Amino acid sequence: MSKEIVKGGSFLIEDAENISIFTPEDFTEEHRMIAKTAEDYVAGEVVPVIEELEAQKEGLMAQLIKGAGELGLLSADIPEEYGGMGLDKISSILITEKVSGGASYAVGHSAHTGIGTLPIVFFGNEEQKKKYLPALASGEKIAAYALTEPSAGSDALSAKTKAVLNEDGTKYILNGEKIFITNAGFADVFVTYAKVDGEHFTAFIVDRDTPGLSTGAEEKKLGIKGSSTRSVIFEDCEVPVENVLGEVGKGHLVAFNILNIGRYKLGAAAVGAGKIGLQTSVKYAKERKQFNKSIAEFGLIKQKIGEMATRLYAAESIVYRTGGLIDDILSRLDPAAEAAGRSAANAIAEYAMECSINKIYGSEVVDYIVDEAVQIHGGYGFTQEYPVERYYRDSRINRIFEGTNEINRLLIPQTLVRKAMKGELPLLEAAQKLMGELLGMMPTQPEGTLGVEFAKLANMKKMFLMTAGTAVQKLGMALRDEQEVLANVADMIIEIFALESALIRTKQAIEKSGEEANELKIKMTKLYAHEALLKCELIAKNTLAAVDSGDALKTQLSALKKMVRFDLENTVALRRAIADAVIEAERYVC
Repeated sequence: MSKEIVKGGSFLIEDAENISIFTPEDFTEEHRMIAKTAEDYVAGEVVPVIEELEAQKEGLMAQLIKGAGELGLLSADIPEEYGGMGLDKISSILITEKVSGGASYAVGHSAHTGIGTLPIVFFGNEEQKKKYLPALASGEKIAAYALTEPSAGSDALSAKTKAVLNEDGTKYILNGEKIFITNAGFADVFVTYAKVDGEHFTAFIVDRDTPGLSTGAEEKKLGIKGSSTRSVIFEDCEVPVENVLGEVGKGHLVAFNILNIGRYKLGAAAVGAGKIGLQTSVKYAKERKQFNKSIAEFGLIKQKIGEMATRLYAAESIVYRTGGLIDDILSRLDPAAEAAGRSAANAIAEYAMECSINKIYGSEVVDYIVDEAVQIHGGYGFTQEYPVERYYRDSRINRIFEGTNEINRLLIPQTLVRKAMKGELPLLEAAQKLMGELLGMMPTQPEGTLGVEFAKLANMKKMFLMTAGTAVQKLGMALRDEQEVLANVADMIIEIFALESALIRTKQAIEKSGEEANELKIKMTKLYAHEALLKCELIAKNTLAAVDSGDALKTQLSALKKMVRFDLENTVALRRAIADAVIEAERYVC
């Protein structure tokens, strides 16, 4: 990693050829051992009982989570002094990726280890950490996170649950209801939120046996049926004052920082689920015979498989790049310092935008993969006889979990503007400089294995600066209400981060082991760069037309034409070659 802290969002203005990132090719032997432990646990203990899990067999989910605790799979993010393993974030997200093969189990596991436990890791005081973390690390106790309310979803701070201090000042009396709470049916510990005196948004740790706490009936869901999802009801629920998590009135710091972590981990879970969806599709396509040959031999099936693998390559590159950034920034902190957890949460917030990208990109890639998996299976894919029917249903929640993709799309440009206004990123200067270069810009055809792809990426960044800069200039403060424009800007940023992550990963792999050994990576990167450039061009055109007109718009459209003037790629041949490699391996390979 670099000596300087990499600023969140800086990829938009930096030269990609000078950036180094963490990639799956950098996994250590310890990383691989941890991943195998998680994968073996799911294959040996979870997969054989998936049908019983889906039917919500009494006690099974809790039993499986506790079993994972015995292997250390719940404790990666918990410091050693509190019974955890204190592993790096790469190890943590590897576990998340591998447990995704356990269907609904993955949801219960991730809710416990992530948003359920991490608020106490980062914001708990010494007494709270000693009391709760060892039991959460081992699986003796299971955690849940209760934030959403009937009238407070994306707008979490509008929560109605109220907390009032009792007369002798020893307990807060909570009244209200939380909905859609994962693990609610069997959790021992709830991290929840209430407004003290109806005003001060505050986090609390509430034990299940606290008088006044109850849960509703299990929700009947579209997917992830094996997970417990219930409402949590507080009726004069007496919570000791020592169970305030963080500070009174500072609950938003807990909620929003924890969501950042949930978002990049969801990206890892999506990568794991996507790999399973691809593998299942390839195996079926090789076995299914039509017109006297395997359907894996047909061009339109290869087109699907090639595209699935390419998007997975980008998603995987994003996830581990982000994990590497977080590991790097956390390595600079003193874990023994007072309020070390809060410092760690604040450090992770540096990459809030990247965390949102992980969440959006990962959830949409896995949705694409499982949709195509059903299509490859044809009519069989629509029946419960084949697992892709469940993959399809289970995947849909990911675009809603951890803040909807729409909310995250709005957060990305908002975060970027905030960084620019604080002087943390010289975005305005970069945009102004570009505006002066537009008229003299000439198309280029660079040489070298990835020369064209790096040039395409550089031009995508110019498209972004031109488009976002024009939107800011024309709309000013009104831009905050133009959600379609903000979402378009976010989509350009997502494509830039995805391509750059895949491109740098491929470049580093070539430097390590040569072009021949990385031929498949090169093909996937070329395919992705071709598609991403055209997608950004279309987004830029639509956005510029929404905010500008006349001669100024014509000038910008003329510049856009120059930015996309590259020789055409034979994308049919690229997808076929990628598909052939995946079909031969019968799994995701890169």
